[in-house]
Amino acid sequence: MNEIEITDAEWAVMRVIWTLGTATSKEIASILMTQKGWQVTTVKTFLGRLVKKGALQVEKKQHAFVYESTITEQDSMDKALNNLFGQLCTMKVGNSLANVLPDLSLSQADIKKLQAILTQKAQTAPNTLACDCIECAK
Repeated sequence: MNEIEITDAEWAVMRVIWTLGTATSKEIASILMTQKGWQVTTVKTFLGRLVKKGALQVEKKQHAFVYESTITEQDSMDKALNNLFGQLCTMKVGNSLANVLPDLSLSQADIKKLQAILTQKAQTAPNTLACDCIECAK
């Protein structure tokens, strides 16, 4: 399946649908009007875009349009982060992670999982990484 690019505003819509599972346009609009102050027409525009991109499917049930995600939340988050880190210099990814970690909310289980991954990666990690920037690739 092709990678679906989701804008920041579309993420807000997707998070509502991922949380609810399925939802009518009215339910989605009501939540986003409260959370974001968006108008119904704005929400419907985003819903239409997400259907066109293939991120959502829509079914008419009685007098309502019901939306459901065609992509998983975890897969979408993983792809978004991989895309972001793919744009950074390989040498600077570790430092960037270290800079944002203090600001992230993590559970004890999250921290243990990260520690286990880092311990395993440390066994085979090189002392330094080569720069993969265009300027450095000369």
